[in-house]
Order: sequence, then C-alpha cells, then structure tokens
Amino acid sequence: MTVVDVERRSALAGLAWAGCTGFAGLAGFTSSSAAAAAAGPGRTARAAAGPRPPASLLGDEIRRLPTSRKVLALTFNAAWDVDGIDAVLAELRRRRLPATFFPTGEFAEARPAAVRSIADAGHGLGNHSYSHPSFDDLGTAERTREVRAADEAIRAASGVEPLPFFRFPYSSTSPETVADVNELGYAAIEFSADTNGYLGPKGGMTVGKAVERAVDAFAPGAIIQMHVGSNGAGVVLDAEALPLIADAALADGYEVIDLRQFLVPAAEAR
Repeated sequence: MTVVDVERRSALAGLAWAGCTGFAGLAGFTSSSAAAAAAGPGRTARAAAGPRPPASLLGDEIRRLPTSRKVLALTFNAAWDVDGIDAVLAELRRRRLPATFFPTGEFAEARPAAVRSIADAGHGLGNHSYSHPSFDDLGTAERTREVRAADEAIRAASGVEPLPFFRFPYSSTSPETVADVNELGYAAIEFSADTNGYLGPKGGMTVGKAVERAVDAFAPGAIIQMHVGSNGAGVVLDAEALPLIADAALADGYEVIDLRQFLVPAAEAR
C-alpha cells in the first residue's frame, strides 16, 4: 500500500480526530503541540535514558560528520506534499540503505501516514521546526515553541521517538540559534551539499545537476541534503536522482550510514 493510499484511508479518521482535538490544519498547533509549546524554555520532553548527541556534535552546526571513514549520510527534508516519498522509500528499501528524514511539524500533522511510513520503513526522523520560519527572526522562547511543537507532532504521527537532530529552516544558523537547539537536547545537523533538486525544472534544475552537486560534495562524513514533495509541481527530482547518487557513492567506495550511529547513551552525551 502506498503513502497516498494510506492517506486516503486515514482521511475520515483524521477528520474525526481533528474534531476531538481542535486540530486547525496548517493554521495552528494541535492541542498536544500547543501544550508542549506553552511549557516554556528548557529541554523538550524526551525519554531520559534515550540516546543523545555526543559533545562532538554540539556547539556548532554540523555540516560534515566527525569521522575520517569513507562514509556519507543521505537526508531528506519534508515540508510540502507526499510526492516522491513512495519512490524514495522503495529505492532505499531495494538497496537496503538508511536515510534520515526531517519533516516539519505542520507536515507531520497534515500527512501523518507519510511520516508513519518513513518510521515503519526503519528510517530516523529528525526535527525541521513546526512551521519552517527563519530562526534568526525569532527569540529563544519562540524557537523553543517551534522545536517542541514539531517534536510533539512528529512523535504523534510516527508513533516513535524522534531523533535528537534538528535541521534549521533555510539552513539559517547563528551561534545563538545553535546554542538554543543544543540546550533543548538537539544537535544542529545541516549538510555538506544540497542537491537543489527541490527547485525543480522551473528553477533550472535537472536530475543530472542534482546528482553532480551531491557527487562533488563526497568526502568522509559528508551529509547530502535532498527533499521529498514537489510543492505542487508534481516533479521530485531528488527521487529520480537518488539511484544515481547511490550508484556514484558505492562506485567511489563510500558506505551510506545511518546518522543514529553517532548517538551515544544519555550518560555519555556530555
């Protein structure tokens, strides 16, 4: 069953749930998200014994993993529609490759079946904020609300514990914003290269250009950023580029690894 099929079957149940919880779609938080957002500054609610980022992933934005091994990580942001998700998951499954997905909270609330399908496939779910604002334009309390609300939405949609990895909207970071998400228990996982596939043909991108941008960034610990969803255009270049990027990585002797390999037990985190 595809993500789209699951979404359709979930629609009536989702409407009923919305009526019970006061869900307002993309216009606002769910009741659980709002409760988390109202809790104020401090660490987001997480399992105390769960794995945490090590000190090597804190204190700065991470654009390359701290390793000399010939490994790289594949990551996907999700903020629009479900276009391309089935194709990406099928390709990762066929090749038995891990990836980390960074949905927004709004996406998780609007497309819970998609988020659940990612978790069910065994991939990690990071945090890409609730509503995708520029964090440079927010204060600490607003940043906290964005991170916490996204965590609650992703947790509710997926049924699993989200990873303590945060990716900034627009990759707009500063020492202050990184410190804020670190204080909430998250490592700021950015990227070595964005394929720019999300721009689509109208933005001058092609599958070949997306692959070239990824391959040019190959290095030990490289983090490749891609996107699922088409923002209404119906074309997901990164879904088409994924097999070629994977072929190039393996041909060049790279292992595609799971970002979760870099987490440590809570007692060892700092």
